[in-house]
Amino acid sequence: MNKSRQVPPVIEGYTPIRLVGRGGFADVFAYQQRTPRRVVAVKVLAVPDDDDIDHIAAFEAEANYLADLSQHPAIVTVHDAGTSLDGRPYIIMEYCSRPGFGAIYRHQRLGVAEVLRVGVRLSSAVETAHRAGVLHRDIKPANVLLTDYGWPALADFGIAVATGSEGVAAVSMAWAAPEALLKDRVDVRSDVYSLGATLYALLAQRSPFEIVGGSNAPYDLLARVERGRPPRVGRPDVPARLEAVLARALSTPEARYPSAADLGRARVTFHQLLAA
Repeated sequence: MNKSRQVPPVIEGYTPIRLVGRGGFADVFAYQQRTPRRVVAVKVLAVPDDDDIDHIAAFEAEANYLADLSQHPAIVTVHDAGTSLDGRPYIIMEYCSRPGFGAIYRHQRLGVAEVLRVGVRLSSAVETAHRAGVLHRDIKPANVLLTDYGWPALADFGIAVATGSEGVAAVSMAWAAPEALLKDRVDVRSDVYSLGATLYALLAQRSPFEIVGGSNAPYDLLARVERGRPPRVGRPDVPARLEAVLARALSTPEARYPSAADLGRARVTFHQLLAA
């Protein structure tokens, strides 16, 4: 399938430290950059032996999207990109040493105010991507890193596309909008749904349609997503008005917030009321 996935590629000016993450088509290694001296994350495409043109093109597109967007404080910063001597494309990014939300949301109870702050910052990041003409299409806790300064950082634009593009992608069932699962046309509201699902999970410690102790097989999960209306978060410290914000974000495309900015404004308003 690939060229030595276990072995980090040789990149001039960088010394590999360790493997920090693995996906279906790419690995992420920590490297020590020699000048300027810092630790960076290097995402390396595991190029198939037949040089899969589609995956290479998607990887290059991800690097370009990040380059356009990474000045936003809640989007992971890209430093450079290139191809190693053994032919593996790579993207050099900021290294987030803290566990990301994919690692902590099931095991750590986050406060309502903290989740609201994360929601506002991620809404701004997603809105910025949309205004730049980019659909992320894979917003989920695992793709929200946590910087060393405590900011969420939206990462992994690996299946992102330009807004208005045709075509489907292999989406994450627990976090994708129903229209994405049904292979219908997606738009910015599909990202709003996934953002809502992510924030729901940070409060509920489960994805919106997951049943604790029940069957969460793909068929059962898909049936629940298609029916809509996830259960309430159910925490006593999550007020009804916040439950309503989440319910609207996870509703049908027509009833959903029309933009990430609108979802962010709803959270800002609620956060102000909470702090009053």
